[in-house]
Amino acid sequence: MIEVIVQNREEAIEAEAFGAGRVELVTGIEAGGLTPSYGTIKSVINSVTIPVQVMIRPNGYSHCYSEGEKEVILNDIRILSELGGNRIVIGGITKDHTIDGGLLETIIQQQPDIDITFHRAFEELSSQKEGFKTLAQYRNVKRILTSGANQEGQERIAQLQELVRYSEESGPTIMPGSGLSLATIESIHQAVQAEEYHFGKGVRVGEDFSNHFSEKSIKSIEQVLNKRK
Repeated sequence: MIEVIVQNREEAIEAEAFGAGRVELVTGIEAGGLTPSYGTIKSVINSVTIPVQVMIRPNGYSHCYSEGEKEVILNDIRILSELGGNRIVIGGITKDHTIDGGLLETIIQQQPDIDITFHRAFEELSSQKEGFKTLAQYRNVKRILTSGANQEGQERIAQLQELVRYSEESGPTIMPGSGLSLATIESIHQAVQAEEYHFGKGVRVGEDFSNHFSEKSIKSIEQVLNKRK
């Protein structure tokens, strides 16, 4: 599965045409991704057949949310449902860097059929192993987007391998992301063997979010992922 970040209807249509299996819809990419407008959400959901995952993030400076921000989050999810969507990308943590289970429980209670991707707030946890165990308790949490605890090189690979092992036993799918491109995906996939990967500017012309997608990059990545182990 190749998931790519899109910012509007035109990008979503292009991503689907070039072979992406799923899109993550965001605005404010310079802030790491924020909740898009309702008009944008509606236009994207109505324009593609592949799954659309919508970023639900009220600000770009913290994943530890106040009660007021949580109310905004719940309202955004309610309106997303009214627009025909049930897939969100969200991350909530506590001040002591653990999963905000209360937020997840409230979201699921409000929207029992919600499909949740826990995003890279996962990197800020004091223990990713314990965080994974917590998220595995929620059947609505389908996947975790992670770069491997912000590690580099072999440390990143080792962390992703460990998380994928946890996932294979039980729990959410591990979806590696951050900095992935045609140049890096083969070595990472050979080592990690994840089932899903998340791409941002690495599949854009010139690796720039202001440019269109590179059809060559997406199709070449698909070929890499379809190689036999």
